Amino acid sequence: MLLERGVDVSYETIRRWMVKFGPQIARNLRQRQARPGDIWHLDEVVVTISGRKFWLWRAVDQEGIVLEEIFQTRRDKRAAGRLLKALIKQYGLPRRIVTDKLRSYGAAKHEVASGLEHRSHNGLNNRAENSHLPFRKRERCMQGFRSPGGLQRFVACQSAVRNCFSIPARRRSANAARYHRLEAFDEWQTAASV
Repeated sequence: MLLERGVDVSYETIRRWMVKFGPQIARNLRQRQARPGDIWHLDEVVVTISGRKFWLWRAVDQEGIVLEEIFQTRRDKRAAGRLLKALIKQYGLPRRIVTDKLRSYGAAKHEVASGLEHRSHNGLNNRAENSHLPFRKRERCMQGFRSPGGLQRFVACQSAVRNCFSIPARRRSANAARYHRLEAFDEWQTAASV
């Protein structure tokens, strides 16, 4: 698009713009985001950076909107508790959380919010499992990540943009998807101050 207008920039310039302006645009998009649902799906995915394993903990609501992503070096009760505390601090208590069979979630839930309803079953957590797919697709395109900080910056921006542009399940007709896309571009222009 820039080349059509006579502006010649390298890919490194685009990357620097993303590093500089991406976090602010993501914050603006998150502020305009609607209130999340009251059922949260929690899951973690392993990411290898320079031969070391790291864990990306993710929470999504029942509509598939990414609520929080936290990058951890471990897969234990402390990491699950950190995710739950961040979510409750930002959004309040949900009606229910849904996780896979990892016992760290149950232990962290008892420590953070013992009265919270918790369903733990592999088949129930498909919403969180499916939220990893766009991340994995982009990770393959980028040929992995070079540093943990770069990964955290990337997922913070990518999830905010994806929340804005992904079409909710309730708006699957062609007209509804078209209008949703127009609304998303309006939100993007406002968030980017265009």
